[in-house]
Amino acid sequence: MTIARRRFLTASALLAAGAGLARTAQAKVQPVKLEDRKFEPLKLPRPISLAALTVLDVSPANQVLCAAKAGYSHVGIRLVPATPTETQWDMIGDTPMIREVEANLRATGVKVLDIEILRVKPDTRAINWKPFFETGARLGASQVLVAGNDPDYNRFCDNFAELCEIAHPYGLTLNVEPMPWCDIATVKAAGDAMKRVNRPNAGVLVDPIHFFRADNRYEDIDALPPGSLHYCQMCDITAERPKDMDGILYQARNFRLSPGTGAADLKTLLKHLPGLPISIEACNAELALTLSPLDRARMYLEDMVAVLNAAGEH
Repeated sequence: MTIARRRFLTASALLAAGAGLARTAQAKVQPVKLEDRKFEPLKLPRPISLAALTVLDVSPANQVLCAAKAGYSHVGIRLVPATPTETQWDMIGDTPMIREVEANLRATGVKVLDIEILRVKPDTRAINWKPFFETGARLGASQVLVAGNDPDYNRFCDNFAELCEIAHPYGLTLNVEPMPWCDIATVKAAGDAMKRVNRPNAGVLVDPIHFFRADNRYEDIDALPPGSLHYCQMCDITAERPKDMDGILYQARNFRLSPGTGAADLKTLLKHLPGLPISIEACNAELALTLSPLDRARMYLEDMVAVLNAAGEH
């Protein structure tokens, strides 16, 4: 079954990379009850979190339950949608969904690693994000996922610095995730911004699919200012590179592979990200048609632990 599922993942991702066309998957998976699944305990070599994008087909409250049942130590909570097409949950302030998330966190013992997504855009006003930070602190998060979506580099750095100052009293670190289609597209560009901003709670978030699809080198990670790395994301990728940026974007949002099942040299990458908590962001639209969110989450976790073990981490 393991070989079959991996062949399926690889074939579907290759198809997506070649086409580069957005398609909406309509999941027809039978619902899974938590009590119907029994998993053996897994020893996690590092803290491992279930990213929201990995199981975006269930509510944030159920993502917490999914993470707990699958064996994760942490979970990521998406307070602000990344795209207008995804389900919109009322997640800022004292809302019913936030209270349900809190209840499930208390009941399971799972911790929140990060909140997302803060897009720094030309019209960003830092003070407007204070309720976002307050909600993240309420949930116990320590990290914030940030995207640099402002072509004016000076304005981006000014806004990012102010956001860091506002977030600091809440115990939150703001991590810029370099993405090929964003204005902060590479690890080097993010590192340059860290040097300019020079805030103690500013960081860089490395994601394999973005790292290997853009103009990045391992040396760029090593050259980051000390203290820039607070956690990392993990997934795997196809050997074939998408033909254009639309294909790269589509694959990043819909056709990631499970860690250790693709072409990315994750073992080497992990050596440059030593000891960091890991957020598994491995969304796959085709796989969502055949496996429940819980079963996908468990599969990704097992594969990630296997990669870590192969890298000498136990």
